[in-house]
Amino acid sequence: MGNDDVARRRAWVILGGVHLLNQTAPRRPGDPIVLVRVAPQEVSVPSTTVVIRWDALGECPVNTLSLDGTRRGAAHIEGDSLFPDAIAGTALRELVGADAASTLVPLCYLAEHPAGGYHAYAQIRFHPEDACFVRTTREPVGQGPLKALHWLDPVLSAHSASSMALNNHLRYFRTHFTGTELEYKYTLDPAPDIWAASMELLKALRDGELEDCRPEYREEFQIHYTENHLFDVTGPESELGYASFIPTVSAGYVLKRKWFADDAFARREELSSGLDVTPDGFEEYLRSELGLQVRAMPPFQRVRYDVQCESMRTGHVYGIFFDRCSVLAKPEVVLSQCELEYRRSRSVLDHDENEVLREMERINHWLRSHLAARGWAKEHTFYSKRSFLRDAVTASPELAPSHPAASAPHRAGNEEGQPLTIASVPPNEASMPAET
Repeated sequence: MGNDDVARRRAWVILGGVHLLNQTAPRRPGDPIVLVRVAPQEVSVPSTTVVIRWDALGECPVNTLSLDGTRRGAAHIEGDSLFPDAIAGTALRELVGADAASTLVPLCYLAEHPAGGYHAYAQIRFHPEDACFVRTTREPVGQGPLKALHWLDPVLSAHSASSMALNNHLRYFRTHFTGTELEYKYTLDPAPDIWAASMELLKALRDGELEDCRPEYREEFQIHYTENHLFDVTGPESELGYASFIPTVSAGYVLKRKWFADDAFARREELSSGLDVTPDGFEEYLRSELGLQVRAMPPFQRVRYDVQCESMRTGHVYGIFFDRCSVLAKPEVVLSQCELEYRRSRSVLDHDENEVLREMERINHWLRSHLAARGWAKEHTFYSKRSFLRDAVTASPELAPSHPAASAPHRAGNEEGQPLTIASVPPNEASMPAET
């Protein structure tokens, strides 16, 4: 976005009583509407997601009206003084009155459209440091001067139409290709320190090196440390893939199933939680309860650092994971990878699923350049954990759990839960647990 484009565009954060969003009280003619002029905050135009940091706004011209259009007052307020502690600050209280100020929140972000009208973004997260907004209007609404409030009814109507998503924490997420994992992988050779590598990539996203993308709002980084007991599923043919038992910190196991004959971009995936089974019963459970033919693979430890990448243009969220897997019985046998995976979409507007694939390919191109520039990997692969363990056993047969020399301690951990085609993936028969 060039400086001239920013200078020509105008944007506002609109404040009002929270009852205008959650409909806990009727609208009243005297209800205040506060127009806070800000520099355009979209990372790309058009955007699906807008994040505003109050302390980055600087001094903002502020005008206050009533719902009936009556002018109430004006001021200039520093952005970080608008909502200290997520409560209206002194200057706002003086403009709207103490009673109205107690329920004052950001209602929406408005971006002026060059041909007239405004794009509206509903507020979905609000904190003392920042707020997050999601676009709710497909086309500009409310032709005319901002202070005429012609945009207000369409904006509140759009919010009401999606209120079940917008007024509930994290309900605004949706998942395309539910039950199917879409993933590019890079085998890192030589393997870097994956902590340093993940921090470097996270900084690159913060600095805007990947066009239109930023770290996911308030979920930019996670750490995972797990133990995996993986079984190669060799039959029936419709069940080929793997089944992996992952201990939880409380009790029981998560069973991760993946269906695929050959390593591929798209694979059906299913997680089942709370299984009350012990390691000596894993194979029998798979054979008797699920009717699978399986071969035990050597257990391994997995350390993973997740960098979450959010496209502000589309609202799609992609995980970039730095991963280190080491065989418990022979820790020097290691697979180090970087994985790019579609996760979820922050949006209340419908999107073409093919856009996920196109955008993922673009991000994959950037990621490949990022890794190649550091000498870690040049081309993506679909090399799976199953293939890694098969190769490890082929190279060292004593690693096979059925081999007399194979032995590994049990440790508890925890668990979270050709390209551009998914036609070969079997229909999903059970959805994955919801993201939290």
